[in-house]
This record gives sequence, structure tokens and C-alpha cells, in this order.
Amino acid sequence: MGLREPQYVVTRPLYSEDAFADVHEKIHRHHKTVRHHVKQYFTCDLKRAKNAALSLLPFIGWMRIYQLKEWLLSDIVSGVSTGLVAVLQGLAYSLLASLPPWYGLFTAFFPVIVYFFLGTSRHISVGAFPVLSLMVGAVVTRLVPDEGPPVNITGFEGLTSDEQRVMVAASVTFLMGIMQLAMGLLQVGFIVMYLSDTLVSGFTTAAAVHILVSQLKFVLGLVVPGLSGPLSITLEKIFVQIEKTNVCDLVTSILIMVVVFIVKEINDRYKAKLPVPIPIEVIMTVIACGVSYAFNFRVNYKVDVVGRIPVGYESPMAPNMQIFGQTAVEAFPMAIVGFAVAFSVAKVYSVKHDYIIDGNQELIAFGASNIIGAAFKSFAASTALSRSAVQESTGGKTQIAGLLSALIVMVVTLAIGFLLEPLPKSVLGAVVIVNLKGMLMQIREVPYLWRRDRPDCVVWLVTCLASILLGLDLGLAVGLGMELLTVVFRAQFPRCSVLANITGTDIYKDRKDYMSIYEPEGVKIFRIPSPIFFANIDFFRGKLVEAVGFNPLRVLRKRNKALRTIRKLLKKGELQMTSKGLLLTSSGPIEESEDESNMEELDQPTDFKDLPVQVNWNSELPANIQVPRVDVHSLILDFSAVSFLDISALKGLKAALKELIRVEVEVYIVACDVYIQKKLHSCMFFDDEVKSSMFFLTLHDAMLHILEKHPVNSENTKVCEKV
Repeated sequence: MGLREPQYVVTRPLYSEDAFADVHEKIHRHHKTVRHHVKQYFTCDLKRAKNAALSLLPFIGWMRIYQLKEWLLSDIVSGVSTGLVAVLQGLAYSLLASLPPWYGLFTAFFPVIVYFFLGTSRHISVGAFPVLSLMVGAVVTRLVPDEGPPVNITGFEGLTSDEQRVMVAASVTFLMGIMQLAMGLLQVGFIVMYLSDTLVSGFTTAAAVHILVSQLKFVLGLVVPGLSGPLSITLEKIFVQIEKTNVCDLVTSILIMVVVFIVKEINDRYKAKLPVPIPIEVIMTVIACGVSYAFNFRVNYKVDVVGRIPVGYESPMAPNMQIFGQTAVEAFPMAIVGFAVAFSVAKVYSVKHDYIIDGNQELIAFGASNIIGAAFKSFAASTALSRSAVQESTGGKTQIAGLLSALIVMVVTLAIGFLLEPLPKSVLGAVVIVNLKGMLMQIREVPYLWRRDRPDCVVWLVTCLASILLGLDLGLAVGLGMELLTVVFRAQFPRCSVLANITGTDIYKDRKDYMSIYEPEGVKIFRIPSPIFFANIDFFRGKLVEAVGFNPLRVLRKRNKALRTIRKLLKKGELQMTSKGLLLTSSGPIEESEDESNMEELDQPTDFKDLPVQVNWNSELPANIQVPRVDVHSLILDFSAVSFLDISALKGLKAALKELIRVEVEVYIVACDVYIQKKLHSCMFFDDEVKSSMFFLTLHDAMLHILEKHPVNSENTKVCEKV
């Protein structure tokens, strides 16, 4: 004998909202005024000052609980491993930014130091991010192209091409930092919520395609001018020079990519058994440096190498205000993308390691990191997924690991940078391409999205294609527009449904989905699963008409026209009152009144006061008067999924309710949010026709109330009431 399903039995009164409010007293809550909130915001005491300090300098919080014996060794191992990767990626991503390689070392140092004090994530590795680097490179090559003169900007006089590019990169990074800092101070960290995972996935996949194409010139050893702006992703300039490919660069790149790819796969497959991932990029870079130096690749094989790396740091530089005006449009999407990617990575690790991150403080941290970094000639900083994975997987516990990685970068910058001078740029390009695997493989999400959520799939495809064809900044804007359009589309055209009772329960489901259902005759239950506002109120009313099976306004007008005709016939004596009702005495044809002089009268409630009898609209009318039959006597509107109503929706809803009430359909609204009810009262929604008594606590309460007013056969009633 099988186990019985758990059951419950509840015996309680039938509640309308008014009846429930009469029986159960509510707690009166005092809502704070705007003045009170402003006063509280600017009030300062010792506790608030302490909390503000801990919020602005989050490192104080985790430093107080730092477990020296358990965490320090892990942070040291993680810091050294991450630092080596940061050196290599800094050099590589500088090429994406169209800058001399050593400026990537500055990006791997200054922002990390600032983030150590201001950031709330303990695991992300701050520094160059390939997508941001490419966006910086697009700005740099637009203002200082490889071919032709630079844009006329005050401050470029007397500077070399590389120095001009560094000024552009630093200035746009400074502006990006200002935007991030301003958003953090204004507490608008929630803005990242508008960048869905689908949009970010499509955008970063397109960025990976851009990055792949941009690195082909290094892999093939070609001299190709930098491309920027819309339609920048083109292979034309590479293909026209394909016969000039440097075979040494090509062979070196292929060898590096194959070895790095294989070892990375081994790292992924055996990560549970390996104490730390094999730093294959670093190993191959050291080998490539040694081979290049031993065989003098630069001279003997005409290989383009990193070249001279200056020792030490350069003096600070003020940003160029004129460049601000030229790059503001590009700086804003850079600020959003940089923060969105870093925050999403930080959120993953915060959940995994059970601590809290603050979006607004992250904006402040990255804003300050980019501002200070730009002053010392670094370019846009965020986080790279692969580098953060190294920092976390090698045992990093806190940003002490990040600080140590910055020290490794500093050692390279101050002491041993010269060892990297013979490194072929094709090796850096190969490393960048191999690290694109994760972003390029996101294309596998498309079939899944198509099967599960086609609007999301459309967002992914549009964002990706627009970013490839129009450039990253315009592509992001197009993707965001498409994403908001799908949200509006879902809200404007929700999947409305007609519900029915699941036999023997107090549960109501879409009548199209279940076999064993009960629908009392003359009762309709309509559900709208979205807010009702100005954009979808007409859609709501149209679907409501479909659900009930008639247009109440048309029926009302037909009834009032019929009353005009009946009054006219009574006045002429062609219609008389008999024991059987109204009887037509004339034999000639009777035409329905077509007087359209006062349409407003036709929209008013039917008035029987001067008639000898009340007309039964569902019976046969005299004089062949035709009025649409209404078989629905009760309509229940399920508002359980309606989160708000705006003023336009209130007007439209009230008009719809009045039309139904005037054709003698009783309307009940169930499971309505308490704040919507308050708004209805404050907006004078109720009157002599639309009354607050139509609101019921639950759908089943309303159904039982209807069955009590309009009894059906006892068997069906028991089925519905059986709970």
C-alpha cells in the first residue's frame, strides 16, 4: 500500500478584504518623511563615523580577523604565482591598447595598490583586462593613428608618437575613473543590474573576436595599422600582406599556443590533484626569451621583440582636458564594462567564500584605482578572469596576495625587466589568443538559450553581432537597447490566462494545462502575470474581452439602444404591457433606434425607471430587437502577480470595471497587494459602482462567495468547496 500524500485541513470564515480588515487589526506603521531621511543621512555620531571608515577602507575589516599562521603562506604562494602571470599579461595586453609593452607593468602595479585599501573583494586580481585594453586601443589609434597625423590636440607638441598614445590612454583612463568614482559616491552601483549575464556574455564573445583579429598581426609578424571605430573588425589589411608573413613568428606562435593550450587543459582536468596550476605561460615565456636571445631572432629572423624596457617608474602626468572632450563617449561604456566584469567575478568568489561585497564601494575602489593609475601612466584596469582564477586557485585568502603580486611586478620593473627585452611580440600575441578560449566558448550558450528563452537568445545574438560589426561601444549600446526592449515586450505583452479550479482542491491553474478541472457556469477567472501600466493597459483590456467572450461596452450600447427603441414603441402605443410581458401590437417592420446624437448616454448604466417592467436581456426581446447575449454573471481578476499600477492603468482599469458592472457582471479582485489597495483609495478609485467590497483575500474566498450568491447543483458545489 503506497504512502498517503501529506494533507491539511483549514476551517476559517470566508474573507473579503473588508471583512478581514474588520476582524484582524493591523499595526499602524509610521512612515518616515523625506525630511527625516535627509536629517538622518547628515547626522553623524561615533558609530556612524566608525561604520563609514570601515566601509570606505574595507581592508581594516579583514585585517582585524587575519589569521597569520593559516593564511600568510597561502597568500605568499598565491601572490608570487599571480605576480608572474600579471607581468606576462601586462606586457601582452599593452599590445591590445596599442601602447609600448612596459606600460602594462604600470597597470599591474598602481591600481592593485589602491584596490588593496579600498576594494571589498578579497580574491580578484586587479589589472589589465583584454576587453578594456582593446577599447583603450581603439581610442588611442583613433586619436593617434599609425598612418597619418594625430588629431590636433594641445599638449601633443614635441611628443613622440608613443608619448602621445600614452597621454591619450592615461587621459581616457582618468576620465573613466572619474565616472566610476562619481557613480560610487552617488550610490548608483545598481546600474550593473541592467547588464544581464546574457548581454555580458554576447558582448565579451564579440570582444574576443576583436581581440583575436587584433593579435593576428603579431602572430604573423606583419606591420598592420591599428584599426578603430565601427566596422573595425576586418581582415582585409592582413590578407593583402599575407605573403609577407614572418615564418619564424608564425611557427613560434603556433608552438606556444599548442603547448599552452594542452597544459591548460591538463590544469583543468587535474586541478584537484595539482597543488598549484602549472604556470605554463610563464614557463614558455622564459623559454622563448632564452631561445630568442640565443639565436638573436630580432636580427637573424627580423622578429619584432619587446625591446628596451626602461628601468623604474616615470614621473606623474596630468590628464589632458581636451582629450576628455574627445573621448567622453568611449569612456562611459569603458567605465560600465570594467565595473560590470569585475563585480560579476567578485560576486562569484564572495558567494564561494562567504563574505559580502559592496557594489558602490567597488565603484569607488576602481574609480580611485584608475584615477591614481592614470596619473602614473597606466591604462584602464579591471580584472582578468584567468588571473583572478590563478589568485584564488593557488590559495589566496585576501588582497595580501594582490599586494605581493604588485611587489613581483615592481621587482621586474625596477630590476630584471631587461631580461624580457628579447621576448618576441608574437609570443605575447599567442598567449593572448590562448586565453580567449573561455570567452570564445561562450558561443555554446546560443543553442541552450534558443531552446530555453528565445528573447534572451536574441539579446545575445544582437549584442554579439552589433559589437562585431559596429565596434564595442556602439555594440554595447545596441545590446542594452535590445535588452530593455525585451523587458518592455515581456511586460507589455504578458501571457494572460483563464484559470479553473483543480477538482477537489482550493488550487486554481490555467484551464488549458489540466484535465481534471471545475468551472462553474457563468464564472470566469482571469489572471495577468505582470504590472499593469500605461503601455499594457489596452492589451490587458483586449485580453479581458477575449476571456469573457464579449465586448461589454458594445453590449451596453446595444442595450441602451434597445431601451430607446422600447420607449419609442411604448410612446407610440405599438408596444403594450401584458401578463406575458411586453407585446408588439403593430404588424409593420420595426427599426432599431439609430439615433447617435448622444453617444455618452449609450455608455451610461441602463435605466428602467420609466418602464413598466425590467427587461431580461437573456430572453427573447419584442420587435425583433437583437442584443448580444451575456452568459457570464461573475468575473474574478487574479491580481497576485500585479506589482504596481500607474495612473493610466487606474483609469483604464476603472473604465473596464464600470463597463462590466453596467452589463450586470459582478467583478471581484483577489490577492491584490496592500500597497496597490492603498493607492486605489488615495486616488479616489472607488465610487457608487466600483466598490471596495469587490476585493477578496484569496481566489477561493471569491469563488465560494460567488457560489453562495449563484448556487449551482449540489454535486459541483461540493467538489469546489472540498478542501
